[in-house]
Amino acid sequence: MGLTGGIATGKSTVSEWFRQKGAAIVDADQVARRVVEPGSEGNRRVRERFGDGVFRATGELDRKALRNWVFGDAAARKDLNDILHPLIIRRMQAEVREAEKEAPDRPVILDVPLLIEERLTYLADIVVLVYIPEELQLKRLMDREGISGEEAKRMIKAQMPITEKKKFADVLIDNSGTRADTERQVDALWETLVSKSGSNRL
Repeated sequence: MGLTGGIATGKSTVSEWFRQKGAAIVDADQVARRVVEPGSEGNRRVRERFGDGVFRATGELDRKALRNWVFGDAAARKDLNDILHPLIIRRMQAEVREAEKEAPDRPVILDVPLLIEERLTYLADIVVLVYIPEELQLKRLMDREGISGEEAKRMIKAQMPITEKKKFADVLIDNSGTRADTERQVDALWETLVSKSGSNRL
């Protein structure tokens, strides 16, 4: 199952609930960090392309320095994506296989913020979107980060609109109500996942 959402929609909370229920979670953000660890192929290739200036003395990637470089440079951003995306996908697929080998009947969930934007929906049998209306997304982001409406709007506009993401989802988890409302939807989806043998396989 591919789980995605937008900023401040509650995807991370929903992912954690599935983890507590027993799902194997393959977290794309964590995988992205692991593929550039010191000594890794990703670390070496990023250094070859971007130089020592985006690394700390420890050999760890300086994410802020790299982000500042690629933010305004489309060619550099493409180069970075070309280096890292295949490594991330390969690592995620390997983690799925490991999880299925350890417990064949255990649902496996790919937690991928950019599942739709990066056209990675093919990695999952079912795409689940944690959804809230854009006006509520704006309010929750302002409250969570303590930022202005204008700043929150800029952050939201940097992503694909949540309404657009709905078109690619097989299942919506509507997180606009109470915590109990969302938990009921998660419970129902969990029951479906565990009852359908093989539905969690890539």
